[in-house]
Amino acid sequence: MAAVGAALAVACGLAPVTASAAAAADGSGPYPAGYETTLRLRDHTIYRPDTLPNGVELPIVVWGNGACRADGTMFEEILTEFASHGFLVIANGRPGGTGRSDADQLIEAVDWAVEEDDRYFSEYRGRIDTTRIAVMGQSCGGLEAYEVADDPRVTTTVLWNSGLLSDSDNYQLARLHAPIAYFVGGPGDIAYPNAMDDWDRLPAGLPAFMGNLDVGHYGTYGEPNGGEFGRVGVAWLKWRLKDDADAAREFTGPDCGLCGSDWEVRRKNLG
Repeated sequence: MAAVGAALAVACGLAPVTASAAAAADGSGPYPAGYETTLRLRDHTIYRPDTLPNGVELPIVVWGNGACRADGTMFEEILTEFASHGFLVIANGRPGGTGRSDADQLIEAVDWAVEEDDRYFSEYRGRIDTTRIAVMGQSCGGLEAYEVADDPRVTTTVLWNSGLLSDSDNYQLARLHAPIAYFVGGPGDIAYPNAMDDWDRLPAGLPAFMGNLDVGHYGTYGEPNGGEFGRVGVAWLKWRLKDDADAAREFTGPDCGLCGSDWEVRRKNLG
């Protein structure tokens, strides 16, 4: 896998295709969403419902960007879409930021959200579900997610167009404890062989989903609301972080929603 890993390492240094110059919409969910920044978390971008819904606790989603780039609006369309369905989404990097991010920033984001839920005078106080946490990322950002997936607070790990670069990193797979999903761009995705190799090495008994859609390494992120990747990502988050039975049917059962569609589906231990 070394040659493929080297090629993917090159791809991780490139910025994926992102949204057009037009501003992202506010998402298709019930809570129109946008992004903001805060001095309490200087190196991140926070996607959230514009108005925090009453009686709804927002699960936490932390995101690492492709190329491990510190630009919090690099994936604005899909992250706004997630937030509009009632999630607090925190991306590495400030809006339009430059330079590289790292895996530690994902944990910083989780820690900040947990503290905000408990902090007096925080608008988020009592509004965040700190028991439901997803770590995810695209390409190089997926490798960041792998690095922190052993945190016991993690409820699910999600890799988008990503997989380990070297067999020497397989120890990270052994540390996985939460259900994992891979959303990949099919054989034309440079990360495809890496993701498939990881799939074969997952710990026995770990609930896992693999979905391949023939869209290549840059997915559908630049489409309105993140396109098909956005739709399926919302369903996974609703199932794993909100126990949504309708969303679960996209992934489970002999007639799952993605089964028999344009997605190529593989599953382990999902019931």
